[in-house]
Parts: sequence; structure tokens; C-alpha cells
Amino acid sequence: METKKFTVASTGPRIQAFVSRMIENAGFDLRCEVGEAATLHPDFENPDIVVSFKGRDVELLLANKAELLLALEQLTMEMLAMTPDEHSRLQFDANDYRALRIEELRLSAITAAEKVKKSRVPFEFSPMTSRERRIIHLALRSEPAVRSESTGFGSHRQVIIYPADMPSRPGAGMPPPRLPVRGRRR
Repeated sequence: METKKFTVASTGPRIQAFVSRMIENAGFDLRCEVGEAATLHPDFENPDIVVSFKGRDVELLLANKAELLLALEQLTMEMLAMTPDEHSRLQFDANDYRALRIEELRLSAITAAEKVKKSRVPFEFSPMTSRERRIIHLALRSEPAVRSESTGFGSHRQVIIYPADMPSRPGAGMPPPRLPVRGRRR
């Protein structure tokens, strides 16, 4: 029997203290609660621990595609020294953002796949996080007429959906071109 490395009992107090200190130092009107995960979409995400936020400043956490929420999650993973393979064990959420985002990505993947099937033209998603790319890939796993592929590097990594029999684009996955940096004249 596998014992979970990250549990509310063992890790929860450290998470609670760390996140509460960050909220307090930032001056946010937020409360966080660390609890066992009740996964709505186990095929897409199945965390052990969920950190939920409530309070007047929740909308700040969710602005710009939940950029601040995801940043707090990433900092907490760093504090816990979680390896990339362990990142799916912890999930931060507010106002059911994660469940809504999973459904949005799943529907986007299905819609894009239909478009690719009809047009036979590959579809490129905007760059997204590894968790979001995984949701796209999983949403399309039962679509035999298309295949999905992650390409790019770092924050420029994205998913491309191809007709199943089409090879990848030449140069797909290459890093973005770097513009020369010129010194300022004084």
C-alpha cells in the first residue's frame, strides 16, 4: 500500500502557515483553508490537498487567468520542495476556478479537434501551463482522427492538434527567435 507523501495531516500546517503569512504580508482580505481534495474531474486532476480561498480579495487571485493564484501555488510547491512530478498533488482554488477552467479547456480541445477534422489544418493553442496542456491531451485521447502534441520551450510551450495522419510541422517545438539586444547610447 502506497503512503501519500503530501497529506493534510503532515503537510497542511506548513502550507497554512506559509500561505497565511503571504496573505498577511500582502495585505489581502483573504482566508485560506487547507483540506482533502474532493475531485470533480479525476481524469484530469486528482490532487491530494486543496487550498481554497475566500474573502473580499478573491477576484485579485483570479485576475489574468488566475495568475496570482497560480503564483501562490508555485511558491508553496517550492517551499515544500515538491518535484515537478509531485506538482499535481497540490491544488489552489477559489470560486471553483479550477473546475470551470478544466471544463473550458476540455470544450476548447473538443471544438478545436472538430475544426481540425473538417479543415485538416493544424490548430495551435496559445501557450499554457503543463497542467493545462495535460488537460488538452487527455480530453483528446479518445479522438482517433486527431493527435495532440506539446511544442515550444518554457513559457512558450503550447499544444498543437494535428490530423492523426499528418506529420508535425518542421520547426515545431523550436525556441522562439531571440531579438538582438542593443546597448543604449549615452
